[in-house]
Amino acid sequence: MSENEGGLVAPTNITETIERLDAVSDDLPKRLKQCATFTRRHLHLIAVSTVSDMAAASGVAPSAYIRFCQAVGFSGYSEMQALFRAQYTTFRPDYEQRLAQLGPELVRDSGQLQAEFAEAGHKSLLSIGNSVTNEGLARVAEGLAQGRVLHLLGMRRAYAVVSNMAYLLGKMDVPVLLHSGVARLDVAPLMTAEDSMLAVTFAPFSEEVIAEARAAAERGVAVYGLSDSEACPLFEFAREVLLVHEHEVAGFRALNASITLTTALSVLVGARRAEH
Repeated sequence: MSENEGGLVAPTNITETIERLDAVSDDLPKRLKQCATFTRRHLHLIAVSTVSDMAAASGVAPSAYIRFCQAVGFSGYSEMQALFRAQYTTFRPDYEQRLAQLGPELVRDSGQLQAEFAEAGHKSLLSIGNSVTNEGLARVAEGLAQGRVLHLLGMRRAYAVVSNMAYLLGKMDVPVLLHSGVARLDVAPLMTAEDSMLAVTFAPFSEEVIAEARAAAERGVAVYGLSDSEACPLFEFAREVLLVHEHEVAGFRALNASITLTTALSVLVGARRAEH
């Protein structure tokens, strides 16, 4: 355990951080309390945001946000961020906790809640330009377009992403197979080395998606991926993985960036298939 200059022992995990945050919030000065309020509602932004981002969102200067981190027990923002990054792929609050994080003012004001999600969506869309290069998107589109059949794989919330792609690609007459897991039918025998696959999984990652995508790669299928973290196991075997980050409201994530990116990807695949 490490101590900061104020003699506080730094929390060792996210749960301890939340407990410390709740314990000290009421006694913080006004500016630091602003940091505490914003951070408590947007804990998962810490892993992927700079101190300037968190400070701006809290309405304070970066130096004030660093003082807030120290008031919680960390030496600074870097130490707090390192802790959240280490546990980002495994820690997700349950839905009861997420609802509690919203706060009574947002629950009562539907317009404000809608505005929060709209702002989060806007930030998510802007972030695509920072995480996905034109060249990377073009390579994935070309690789997927060359497949005899394009297999789409995604479970849980990622299923909305791949099912939207399946609809678009089907309308463009691209041979596509959506892996749904319905009735636990084994579709592995349908895949050949002439096929391509896009596997989508977000932290915490779906073991089913990783296992099925890995098996496809071992069969010679050209596997590409989409995720929100460089720690995703898809990086171990996929030919290329696109990264997106969805900004959150109290732990709730919409799919603005993911749907936008994969819509563009689907259109590119359809256009390349039409050229061949």
